[in-house]
Amino acid sequence: MQHTISVLVENEFGVLSRVSALFSGRGFNIDSLTVAPTNDEGMSRMTIVTRGDENILEQITKQLNKLIDIIKVIDFTDGSGIEREMALIKVSAEDESRAEVLRIVDIFRAKIIDVTPRSYTIEATGSPVKIDGILDLLRPLGLKELVRTGAVAIGRGAKGWKG
Repeated sequence: MQHTISVLVENEFGVLSRVSALFSGRGFNIDSLTVAPTNDEGMSRMTIVTRGDENILEQITKQLNKLIDIIKVIDFTDGSGIEREMALIKVSAEDESRAEVLRIVDIFRAKIIDVTPRSYTIEATGSPVKIDGILDLLRPLGLKELVRTGAVAIGRGAKGWKG
């Protein structure tokens, strides 16, 4: 099962290294990892997507909480969070496929951010499932290049750092 974990950390040198070492040292894989400062300059938020059963998630959470620079760990796997991802997608745009690419972009509320005579570059934002969906439709038309940010997550309503 896939798990999305949000980790509030002190914005200190080496924190990312210690967290990634914790995962690799115990044989846990990280599917995606994003890190950025929060509204408090002294803290950063890590969003980690990983896979495993409930026992593995419990081990990860316990190990993360043991690290000195970790302030709080929240598991958003239960649907209590809003998860988004961004993708930059370069696709072929030959005469016969241009209209179809534009229809797909419109359906997914994505944006064309660059146009050349032979390609479109698309910006798509949404849940990881939505990003997978647009990619499934664009692949047969000639996917040339893909960059995904990885997931970011925030708690719904009162669930969060102070909730």
